Amino acid sequence: MLMNGFDNGVLPLLGFAMLALAVVAFVFALLAREDAYRAADKQTKTFWLVILGVTVVVDFFLGMLFLQIAGLVATIVFLVDVRPALKQVSGGGRRRGGSSSDGPYGPYNGGR
Repeated sequence: MLMNGFDNGVLPLLGFAMLALAVVAFVFALLAREDAYRAADKQTKTFWLVILGVTVVVDFFLGMLFLQIAGLVATIVFLVDVRPALKQVSGGGRRRGGSSSDGPYGPYNGGR
């Protein structure tokens, strides 16, 4: 009885959320420049497009939980590790007017 409610309500929402996250990551991977991947010392653009594209296909068509979880891990790795490195290399991670010694809460003054 408990599983009926779980299967009918929560699992489809989780599947949709994983699909949406994978599509967003795929679009970000598609829009980044190829040379930014090399400069950030990450895998190639083709590698990430294939991994994230397979994740989108699995999430949309197959719905196999093991493959969905593996794809979710790849999507999270891309969004948490690769995308910020690409933004930093491309110049998108810096605020305007800031210096290289600025921290997240203002300038770093060397402990003075």
